[in-house]
Amino acid sequence: MRIQLLFLGKTRRPEIRALVDDYTARIRRFAEVEIRELRPESAASLKRVDTSAGSAVVLLDAGGKNFTSEQFAEWIGSCRDRGEREIVFLCGAAEGFPEALAKRASLRISLSPLTFSHELARVMLAEQIYRAFAILSGHPYPK
Repeated sequence: MRIQLLFLGKTRRPEIRALVDDYTARIRRFAEVEIRELRPESAASLKRVDTSAGSAVVLLDAGGKNFTSEQFAEWIGSCRDRGEREIVFLCGAAEGFPEALAKRASLRISLSPLTFSHELARVMLAEQIYRAFAILSGHPYPK
């Protein structure tokens, strides 16, 4: 399974970047993972986003579905078990994600009812993906 994290805009704060890099390195123990930072003002870069058939596309959205960590792990496990080759997570900037791309999402999730900066949301997403794989594999991390 492949995990693709599509972030709108760059992660500017080095401490945030270090956390995202740490969790993506941990995810690599379980799945291939790629981070792509797209320039929000570049229509060309947004058009090149490939969400092919066989990919589950998930948009981070304040109004999206709320999962517990266990439910999120179960959802990722069900994608894996159904043979989905890739899960693409769309994480927007402060203004969100362009509607043209957001329409491609088959699922909208909320990380919390609280509001977080888009950079912090990236860390939280990466941590929850790692936690999901740890739960699925019985790794002691989530305990």
